[in-house]
Amino acid sequence: MTPHEIYGLIESGMAQVEEELVRQSSSVIPLVHDIGQYVCHGGGKRVRPAILLLGAQMCGYDGPVGPRLGAVVEMIHAATLVHDDIIDNASTRRGRASVNARWGNEITVLMGDWLYMTSFRLALGERRIEVMDVLIEVTRKMVEGELIQLTLNGNLDITEEQHLDISTRKTAVLFSACSQLGGVLGAVGKEGEERLRLYGLNVGLAFQLVDDVLDLTSDETTLGKPVRSDLKEGKLTLPLIYLMREGDPGHRELIRNALQSANPDAEGQERISRLVREHRTAERVMEKAQDYARKAKACLEGFPPGRAREALLSIPDYLVERDR
Repeated sequence: MTPHEIYGLIESGMAQVEEELVRQSSSVIPLVHDIGQYVCHGGGKRVRPAILLLGAQMCGYDGPVGPRLGAVVEMIHAATLVHDDIIDNASTRRGRASVNARWGNEITVLMGDWLYMTSFRLALGERRIEVMDVLIEVTRKMVEGELIQLTLNGNLDITEEQHLDISTRKTAVLFSACSQLGGVLGAVGKEGEERLRLYGLNVGLAFQLVDDVLDLTSDETTLGKPVRSDLKEGKLTLPLIYLMREGDPGHRELIRNALQSANPDAEGQERISRLVREHRTAERVMEKAQDYARKAKACLEGFPPGRAREALLSIPDYLVERDR
């Protein structure tokens, strides 16, 4: 199923998500309103609310709560990006100036907090404790992931397991919350919710590993954000972990210099990008992402056949193949 066909299945629900995002991002305070609308109209594929709506549809629910929770998870995602850009000192996001580049760090950190609280206010309006349980737990894990990553930045001995733990917390758990909430709305029971949670978790891990590769092998025009940003921020991602573990000592020294430099030189970064291609570490990470995609699809066995399930089966492959 193509992305166009996938989004066509939930066109009405996604339109309601957009309307809710615009409504929730509005404020009588001009500064909050301006930044809220700037974030709201910042683009993005809206994959997370799409997964939530498709999961709910597959499980037999097609009511108004789905789009509202879709807006909730998208606002949580936006809040994490706003805070991440401050931490990473990023100047662009999705092909335009980041919020911190336009309004400064002090205002931006408070705006990220506002987005979090606004999303939770909207979720609380549903008066469903199981929904809040999922959202609170996932938000806590995402913050933990950021803290763990900050403690390990610049560390040359980070393991594959540590990196995957960070990726799980920072990225995959929000995907898992989206798919699980679809099951909550469809009242599929704890076993069904768990399979949907694992579907989203594996989709999120595949998504993040592809991001790790694209950061080293793609270009800013394609990605809509600076490339090799992980290197500049001192983050050792899986393609580099493999290269350091299996390459020669010169590779380790090259990566050390890039990670520990406040302003790594472009030539060294380009050489590292070439090495991950030549030594097939990028290819190996893509194979691992494809394995997570296969695991995600296996989690959908036993759910009712139909277009929504077909769409959910297509999403892992779509995310793995994006921008390639």
